Amino acid sequence: MCKALINAGADVTGYALKAPTEPSLFDMLGLASQMSPVEGDIRDLAHLLKVFEEVKPEIVIHMAAQPIVCDSYKDPVYTYETNVMGTVNICEAVRRTPSVRSFVNVTTDKVYLNKEWQWGYRENEELNGFDPYSNLKSCSELVTSSYKNSFFTDEEYEKLYGVVAPAVTTCRAGNVIGGGDFANDRIIPDCIRAVSAGQEIVVRNPYSTRPYQHVLEPVMAYLMIAEAQYKDMALAGSYNVGPDDSDCWTTGELVQLFCDKWNGTVESGVSGSGLNGASWVNKHDGGPHEANFLKLDCSKLKTTFGWKPVWNVETTMEKIVEWSVAYLNGEDVGAVMDRQIGEFVGER
Repeated sequence: MCKALINAGADVTGYALKAPTEPSLFDMLGLASQMSPVEGDIRDLAHLLKVFEEVKPEIVIHMAAQPIVCDSYKDPVYTYETNVMGTVNICEAVRRTPSVRSFVNVTTDKVYLNKEWQWGYRENEELNGFDPYSNLKSCSELVTSSYKNSFFTDEEYEKLYGVVAPAVTTCRAGNVIGGGDFANDRIIPDCIRAVSAGQEIVVRNPYSTRPYQHVLEPVMAYLMIAEAQYKDMALAGSYNVGPDDSDCWTTGELVQLFCDKWNGTVESGVSGSGLNGASWVNKHDGGPHEANFLKLDCSKLKTTFGWKPVWNVETTMEKIVEWSVAYLNGEDVGAVMDRQIGEFVGER
C-alpha cells in the first residue's frame, strides 16, 4: 500500500507498531525515508489523536490489526483490544478530525456467519465470525457502522465542524498472497521458508477452500474506493473484494501450484544457482477451528465501479515466485515490486 501510494506521488503518513517480522518488507524497501512513519499503538487513543491533529489527513485507510487466526486463539484479549478498540480509536480520531474526507476500514471475508455453502457471501449477509479473529473483525464492521450512523451524518457533523461528514466504507477482502510476506502461520511464507531451508513444505490444513488473490488486487481496490467516495459520498458503503470463482482453491492445490511454478523456474536456470526444489507433505492435524469453505460475491464492487480482477491465481503465483527468487538471490526486490505494480496498473 505504501509503495503504491509513494509511486503515485502521495504524501503518506503511516501509523503502526514496529514491523513484527525480521526481515520486514517496510525496512527492506527503506520506506521510512520516503514517507512520514510514526511508531505507535492504535490502542493509544491520546497518541493517535495527536498524530491526526498534526497531520490533518484527508484520506484515512485503516489496516492495522493482529491478523493471524492462530494467534487470536493464543491471546484473544490482546487481539480484541487491538482489532476492536483499535477500530473505535481510529473512528474517534476520524470523528474529531474535520480534514478527513474519506475513510476506508479494511476488515476480512471472515466477518460473515459461515454456513459452509457453495455460493459467495454478499455484503448484506449476517456478520458473525466464529473464531476470535473472525468475530472481532465482525465487531470492527459493527463499530464502523455505528460511528457512521451516529456521528457521520451530514446534519449533525456540519453543526459541529461546519463541513460535510467524511465518506465511510468497509472493505472485506479474500485471502491475500504475494511477495514480501514474512508472517508466521501463512501458507506462502511457509512455502518460501521451507524451500530456502531445503525442507518439505508442511501443510496442516490442505482441504480448506479459500478465495486467493494477489495483494495488489485489494490494495488498488481500496485506493479506487477511497478516491471515488472522496469525490462522491454516495459511493460509500461496504464492498467485498475477492477473485472470481475459478480462483477459489484448496490450500493443498495452492501449494502444489507453488511447487510447480517454483520448480519450473529453478529448472529453467532463471533463478541462478543454489536454490532448492519444492515439495510438500500433508500433515493435517485438525488444529483450531477455521472455515472449510468461504468465498465472496463481488457483484456490488463490479457493478458500482466496473471493477474486475486483473491476475488469476496462476499469474499471481508466477509473480510470487519472481519476487521470492529475487529476494533469495539478494537482488533488488524494490525494483521487482515497482515493475509488478507497473504491470498490474497497465493491465487494469
